[in-house]
Amino acid sequence: MNARWSGRWAPLNAPTWSTDMKLTAHQIEQFDRDGYLFFPSIFTPAEMKVLLDEVPKLYALRRPENVREKDSEAVRTNFAAHLYSEPFARLARHPRMVEPVVQLFDEQVYMHQFKINGKMAFAGDVWQWHQDYGTWMNDDLMPTARAMNVAIFLDEVNEFNGPLMFIPGSHKQGALPAGHDTSTTSYPLWTIDNDAIRKLVDKGGIVAPKGPAGSMILFHGCLVHASTANLSPWNRVAVYLSLCAVSNHIRRFKRPEYIAHRDFTPIAPLADDCLLKPYPVDLPWKDGTPSSAYETEKAA
Repeated sequence: MNARWSGRWAPLNAPTWSTDMKLTAHQIEQFDRDGYLFFPSIFTPAEMKVLLDEVPKLYALRRPENVREKDSEAVRTNFAAHLYSEPFARLARHPRMVEPVVQLFDEQVYMHQFKINGKMAFAGDVWQWHQDYGTWMNDDLMPTARAMNVAIFLDEVNEFNGPLMFIPGSHKQGALPAGHDTSTTSYPLWTIDNDAIRKLVDKGGIVAPKGPAGSMILFHGCLVHASTANLSPWNRVAVYLSLCAVSNHIRRFKRPEYIAHRDFTPIAPLADDCLLKPYPVDLPWKDGTPSSAYETEKAA
C-alpha cells in the first residue's frame, strides 16, 4: 500500500464486519504507523438513509448547537445531536465505531464531542490544518491524547467536495505548537503554521480517503488534518464522534457543554442493527438545550 496515494483504497485484510468488531494485529500496526484506518462502506445505504434523512431537520433548528458558516446560513457544524435526535443517539452507541476504539485504548470510552459537519455544496468553508487534541488540550485540559475521532461519511466523498486530508504519521509528533485562529472561519480553531505543515508533508505526504456514504475513518487525536472549501455541487456531510478514555476525561469546562461534554459515563454499545431497529435511547435535550449547558469555567 502506498501511504501517499490519495485515491480510493481499503486497508489490507479489511474485515467483514458483523458482531465481531475486533481489529486485526495488522490493522493495529497500521494505525500506530499512519495514525488512521479507513473502512469503505462499513455501513449500508439503508443505515445511512436513516441518518441522512434526519440531517435537514437538525440543520433547520434555531438552536445554539448549529454553528453556521461565516458568510451564509449554511450549517458548518451541528453539535450534540445524540442528545436530542433518536437516530444519532443510536449511532453514538453503535458497536462498529465504539468497540475498535475501546480495543485500541484497552479502556472504556465516553463521548467527548459529537458533531455533524455539513460541508455544503458551494458553501462549505475550509477547515485549517490542525490537530483535534490541540483544541482538547488547550481549551478543555484533556490530560493526554487518549482520545480519537471516528468520522462517518453520510454522503459520498470525492476529490471535489472537500475531503479530509491527513498527513500520515504526523500523530507521532505529539501535540504541536498552535495558534488560536478566531477569524478565518466562523469556528475558532487551534491551527498549525505553514512552515510546520511543509516539514510534516515532506516527511509523510498527504492522503485524502474518499469513498461512498457509509465509509468510516478512525483517526488519532494528534493526526494533523484539514479540508478545503467545497466548491462542487455535491454536499459532503459527515458525522464526527470524539471518543475519550474515561480516565482521560477533561479537567476544565471552558466551552459550553454542547461542544465539550461533561458526562464521563462509559458508552454502552447497542446491538449491531441499532440503526435499523428502534432500540430505546435517552434524549435528555429533546425539548431544548438546558441552561446548565451554557455555563463555563467550572472546575472539573
